Amino acid sequence: MLLLIRLSSQGTVIHEAFDSMGAIQIVDYRKHRVLRFDSLFEQSKIDLKRPWLPVHEYNRAMMLPVAFAKPAHVTVLGLGGGVMVSGLHHLLPECQLHAVELRREVLEVAREFFSLPQSTRVRVTIADARNALEQMEEGGTDLILADMYGADRMSPAQAQRRFLKQCTRALSPAGWLAINYHRPPDPDGTLFRQLRGQFSVLLKFTSRSNNTVLFASRQPFESLHPRDPLLDSLEAQLPIGWRHLMAKVERLS
Repeated sequence: MLLLIRLSSQGTVIHEAFDSMGAIQIVDYRKHRVLRFDSLFEQSKIDLKRPWLPVHEYNRAMMLPVAFAKPAHVTVLGLGGGVMVSGLHHLLPECQLHAVELRREVLEVAREFFSLPQSTRVRVTIADARNALEQMEEGGTDLILADMYGADRMSPAQAQRRFLKQCTRALSPAGWLAINYHRPPDPDGTLFRQLRGQFSVLLKFTSRSNNTVLFASRQPFESLHPRDPLLDSLEAQLPIGWRHLMAKVERLS
């Protein structure tokens, strides 16, 4: 582990470490802290004054299923800086959170630099997400958030049929799956066909950075109007722009 300070694109590199998969950098800007790997792509970003507040729009959007069904258990695949775990820990005081992260050094960075909650409600497993899913109890989680990325690309697992099947098995009967894709999957391809076969409803969110978040619900649900008072209640607890995010969601099936 190497500790150093240097300027990087008007930010300050406050920490750099290395493991078998490459570099892990922490960069501070005036208001934000960023985690990145071997490239300039931002893996995680937090507000320095409110570390439980996700900054990236797609991270915020991935939390939208909470508006439709309050989960008792959430699984996050790809911890990164822990921004989604921290946000959900802040928002849902009774929810159990399980994160799966491939790189142990990333977990250490999340704890030391991103205020990952040290809580009995938060459990982190160091493993390949596919192996972790196989070990999970059938129907044991209510919401799966998949955001598995390396330095410059998405993990191929997120587009594999086996992965989707594993997620479906692990979800409770009314469970939700949210996956962050760096480019929209082919709506006529095998991925969409499998999702339509395994889930009752599919939704899509496109972020300003052109990330596509796909949401899949195992059961039909009652739609929410962007002006629903429930979104105001959620905004009071976690100010991420719930109304604005919900207004950008498209229904696919």
